[in-house]
Amino acid sequence: QVQLVESGGGLVQPGGSLRLSCAASGSISRVWKMGWYRQAPGNERELVATSFRTGTTLYADSVKGRCTICRDNAKNTLYLQMNNLKPEDTAVYYCNVKPAIRADEYWGQGTQVTVSS
Repeated sequence: QVQLVESGGGLVQPGGSLRLSCAASGSISRVWKMGWYRQAPGNERELVATSFRTGTTLYADSVKGRCTICRDNAKNTLYLQMNNLKPEDTAVYYCNVKPAIRADEYWGQGTQVTVSS
């Protein structure tokens, strides 16, 4: 069982920045895939960014060039740095972990990001 705790959300003006954190209950150094998803009211949950154990990262087209996902294995924490935020980035952001290809995946409780002037 993996427990994930997100933090770092909040209210920010358009053009601002936030860094989301996802603290895992155990070591993440060998976790196959970790990622950030988001869900806005009335919308389905969508992928924002993914980090694979190999170092490969993937981003949704809507956030490319504005977001960076990275792992800190020493702190068992996944980060999402978001810059130049837009109102359409407003959503609840969820951390997701899939320890291995055939393993169950785990979700955090979510953190609210609101971009508004």
